[in-house]
Amino acid sequence: MIKTKFVIMQDQIGTRLDAWISAQMTEISRSRITELIRDGLVLVNGEVKKAKYKPQVNDEIEVSIPDVQALEIIAEDLNLAIIYEDIDIAVVNKPSGMVVHPAPGHARGTLVNGLMYAIKDLSGIKGALRPGIVHRIDKDTSGLLMIAKNDKSHESLSDQLKDKTVKREYIALVHGVIDHDLGKIDAPIGRDPKDRIRYGVVEGGKESITHFEVLQRFSEYTLLKCRLETGRTHQIRVHMRYIGHSLVGDPLYGPRKTEKSDFGQYLHAKTIGFKHPTTDEFLEFESELPAEFESFLDELT
Repeated sequence: MIKTKFVIMQDQIGTRLDAWISAQMTEISRSRITELIRDGLVLVNGEVKKAKYKPQVNDEIEVSIPDVQALEIIAEDLNLAIIYEDIDIAVVNKPSGMVVHPAPGHARGTLVNGLMYAIKDLSGIKGALRPGIVHRIDKDTSGLLMIAKNDKSHESLSDQLKDKTVKREYIALVHGVIDHDLGKIDAPIGRDPKDRIRYGVVEGGKESITHFEVLQRFSEYTLLKCRLETGRTHQIRVHMRYIGHSLVGDPLYGPRKTEKSDFGQYLHAKTIGFKHPTTDEFLEFESELPAEFESFLDELT
């Protein structure tokens, strides 16, 4: 545990506790500081205060930062569905319910654990905990992911994501009946200021654009094809909630009476297309909807 102490001077008052610490400890993110305050690891004169507290002259602030716990990545035979592989890249079909990379609380059973077993060489740009991982999809979202097997390929695929040239299409089942066939949602996404776990459409958020097309209408639901122009965290889930059509089965952004299942939200990364990092050939891959998804759609017809 590393402890750092400060004493507030006259010219430093008037700022919230979280903002004040952030200005002093620039190597730590604002969100991490908020976590430390919430977890009681920031004391003001020996007492726990909320992030909105405004320090006073001569206040003594002590910030405790827990030691980082090293995670050992254990290769596991998870029977991953690798639908394409060559010396530079791979494309994998992730099942719903699988976390992409290890983190505290999820050291085993992740996509990375499976990749370490199934693929010998993986890029190291994202560090030891995320070998080969170029982009992510949520734990309870199924579908296709690009995997980089070397750093050159990783850089190429990352650049294509930044340049918005990667084709990414999802199948989503949402609440309500959408009466128009095509739509575009252009609304900035950022952290929800009232709930750090969630994201939302917020002023000052990052540019986020989702296109959608109606595939089928049911009495209470609509099946959509969604195309991502940008790739923000929870983008489709946030955008569909924003227009009043939350994903069916979404425990975080859906209504309380949404369908509950072990499958998670009904969102599947069906199509991915990109230029091969070495040959420059455009490759496109598709995957079938999971059986649970198909079964639920059959029940609706």
